[in-house]
Amino acid sequence: MCAIFGLIDYKKVFTATQRECFMNVLATECEIRGTDATGFAFNSGGKLKIYKRPVAAHEISLKLSEDANIILRHTRMATQGDCKLNYNNHPFYGEVRGTKFALAHNGIIYNDDKLQHDMNLPVSKIKTDSYVAVQLLEKSGELSEKSLAEMSEKINGPFVFTLLDEKNNSYFVKGDNPLALYHFADGFYAYASTDMILENALMILGLDKLPFVEIENDCGDIMKIDDKGKLIRYKFQPTIVRSYYSCPPMWNGYQRFGIPYDIPEEYIDLMLNYGYTLEDVVDLCGIPNGVETTISEILCEYGYCEE
Repeated sequence: MCAIFGLIDYKKVFTATQRECFMNVLATECEIRGTDATGFAFNSGGKLKIYKRPVAAHEISLKLSEDANIILRHTRMATQGDCKLNYNNHPFYGEVRGTKFALAHNGIIYNDDKLQHDMNLPVSKIKTDSYVAVQLLEKSGELSEKSLAEMSEKINGPFVFTLLDEKNNSYFVKGDNPLALYHFADGFYAYASTDMILENALMILGLDKLPFVEIENDCGDIMKIDDKGKLIRYKFQPTIVRSYYSCPPMWNGYQRFGIPYDIPEEYIDLMLNYGYTLEDVVDLCGIPNGVETTISEILCEYGYCEE
């Protein structure tokens, strides 16, 4: 479980200092989804810049120039690839036909090793499963709706990918992980992995009363937002993801916190989205009657009940 988040200030509504504040507040809210590493990407002086470190998001104070009006950021909960080795952290750098881009991922890719073998991808020191998406795009030779669709259709696992290229085009590739994307009438977009994270940040910043439209997105959507704020939609055919129970235990990103392998990740994600901490969930795992029943009862209080 990680968080992707960012700001697309296409009308340059904010000053650089205000964008820094916006992103720093949003980054702190995103720590609920990971504190192992954080990183960001933006364009300045005609160049794509990526900065990342193996620390929690609040430990980095983002500094931006006035021309850096579109920012992509990520907080990481490491599941594969040692976060202390900074090259394993997001965003990842890629290049196709001279076009540079940054890619960040929220999710898990189950078949990265198989794709490495089957697609004859280059051997890399980067061991994070997400990096295979960069390699697939580079192998395609282009960054387009077609290459993004082909890459996504090869991926087995839950995901949302977000990309920023050196021309200030932002891309969102929506698998079955969550994405909250808001378009504000003043002339900017803001996004995060969940509505709760984004709304909390907007409230802290005093921007929660501004008029906006929530951009609908479904599994199989590809969205491109250019530097003028124009949104274009494309589609891809999602791969059927293997069930959680058919995946090796090593893929459970929560296992290292003491949560049993047989607890569905979607239950844990929902608990965290409703304000419970990982410590709360770990405590619930010790309840004799079973954590799944207990979490189900709690979620019902919030209106999330299965028929």
